[in-house]
Amino acid sequence: MSILIDLKNKLNLKRVPFYIECFDISNIQGSNTVASMVLFRDGYPSKKEYRRYKIRSVDKPDDFESMREVVERRYSRLIKEKMKLPDLIIIDGGKGQLSASCEVLKKLNIYNKINIIGIAKKLEEIYFPNDSVPILLGKKSEQLKLIQNIRNEAHRFAINYHKQLRSNTFLKSELEQIDGIGEMTRIKLIKKFKSIENIKNINKDKLIEVIGKKRTNSLLKYIEINTPKD
Repeated sequence: MSILIDLKNKLNLKRVPFYIECFDISNIQGSNTVASMVLFRDGYPSKKEYRRYKIRSVDKPDDFESMREVVERRYSRLIKEKMKLPDLIIIDGGKGQLSASCEVLKKLNIYNKINIIGIAKKLEEIYFPNDSVPILLGKKSEQLKLIQNIRNEAHRFAINYHKQLRSNTFLKSELEQIDGIGEMTRIKLIKKFKSIENIKNINKDKLIEVIGKKRTNSLLKYIEINTPKD
């Protein structure tokens, strides 16, 4: 608890950040851009309250626009549902991502109600709105370690979601090549097994339970033909 009080004093926040939300964007090689929001209460992760987002408005790598979208989606919902706003928002990124986020908070008329900062990865600089000069917390300080821990958790959560979407996309394209496997069957297989490797390792009877004997035979035949022989 004392570390949160220290963080408030160190960053000159409006209130002690008992409730913190942090956002990260992931778009490995520019595909399947996603965002994550992780939530920490009293300095500890509240994983049941984490959220993940597919970016809808951006079809190319653009962290600023992606951050703008996810921040607006998150806080529009909190306002609509009359839920409590966080004490502190952490944006994974420097001035650009922070400015985009602040524009959204102003649009939603909550800019002056929430503390918001950005953390730039390279030097772990802390950026504040309307301040071009970042501050550097001591590399070994407990305050920086807490911010890094929250940022790293947001990054991990975003990367995992991105990997899952990439895996699903690959599996879908593989399944589309199989005669006798239609859209509904593809959806069942993706939801149930997640990857071709998982399907290869599953018992045939289990596959039959999920998609029926005829489709299972078509699927296994395709896998046999397309699996390299030792």
